[in-house]
Amino acid sequence: MTQRIVEVHPDPAALAEAVAVRLLARLRDVQAERGHAGAVLTGGRVAGAVYRAVVADPARDAVDWSRVDLWWGDERFLPAGDPDRNETQAREALLDALPLDPARVHPMPPSDGPDGPDPELAAARYTAELTRAAGAPGLPPFDVLLLGVGEDGHVASVFPEHPVAAESRPVSAVRNSPKPPPVRTTLTLPAINTASQVWLIAAGPDKAGPVAAALAGASGLPAAMVHGTAQTVWLLDAAAAAQVPEHARTAG
Repeated sequence: MTQRIVEVHPDPAALAEAVAVRLLARLRDVQAERGHAGAVLTGGRVAGAVYRAVVADPARDAVDWSRVDLWWGDERFLPAGDPDRNETQAREALLDALPLDPARVHPMPPSDGPDGPDPELAAARYTAELTRAAGAPGLPPFDVLLLGVGEDGHVASVFPEHPVAAESRPVSAVRNSPKPPPVRTTLTLPAINTASQVWLIAAGPDKAGPVAAALAGASGLPAAMVHGTAQTVWLLDAAAAAQVPEHARTAG
């Protein structure tokens, strides 16, 4: 059974620093054990702050970045380089500052990519890339998978009451997203739940309701439906944790 951890930090800045420290430690530990590590990135304001904190931390040099595989949990289906793409944010805040192996960086296809404006083909292409990296049917190791939590309790681009929440394929196109842009690609819940550690990161008072509901196991809420095979870690600031009972928290 997965271990659940709930860490609460005073404010968004402290949260970002703590997540960065935890991420670097996780990558180091996995590399010490296996030689290489795999992480799944997310987008959003807090994620950007985490990535900048990773770059600023001297401990980043203890990670062999040439042996880190980077994937994305979801993506806005927009042209390459569009500022609203999660890939663009991650490159500007993190990737461009690290000695990564380009062959180990796996962005989801853009809308002007090899499949053109067809998100279903783009999702199939990403599935094929995951399978190639795994070297067998299935998915490669996701040692840590980062997720933001939306105001409606969505994670990645899996939204409540949207058909993608019931999707069984590892990667799905998302049409008619309730949050713009309307077309996206995303890892599905079954794929997310293959990760060894899933980290749900949330900051701000608008996240307090969905965080508390998800921790209480609210039915149909995507944030309540994700878990790591070893650990599910909730990383919150005080505002996002405002409705979480004290006995459910781990001091951060």
